[in-house]
Amino acid sequence: MTAIIDRHMLQDRLSRANPPLLVEALPEKYFADAHLPSAIHLPHDAVDALAAQRLPERNADIVVYCANRNCQNSHIAARRLAQLGYTSVSVYADGKQDWMEAGLPVESGMVVAE
Repeated sequence: MTAIIDRHMLQDRLSRANPPLLVEALPEKYFADAHLPSAIHLPHDAVDALAAQRLPERNADIVVYCANRNCQNSHIAARRLAQLGYTSVSVYADGKQDWMEAGLPVESGMVVAE
C-alpha cells in the first residue's frame, strides 16, 4: 500500500538534506501550465514507458501528485511504480490545487529530460 501524505508532511520532507523526487502524474498541458518546483513529469498512463528513464534509481524517495484529492492519476502512477519495483513511493493526495491554494510557489514550462 502506498503512503498518503499531506502538504505539511511534504514540506517537511522537502526541507531535508535529501528531499524526495516530486513526480506530477498529469498530462503534459497541465504540467506545462504549473507544477511544483523541480517536479518530474511522468503521466500516469506513461509510467511503463518513461519510469526507467526519468526515475532511474528504484530506491529513491518519490512523492507522486496530481491535480487534487479527486484526481486518481497520482494513485495510479504510484501503484504502478511500486509494481515496477520502486521501494519508497508516497502520494500527495491533495495535489497541486492544495499547494497553490496555500500560496506556495510553482514553476511553468516543460523540462526536457535528457
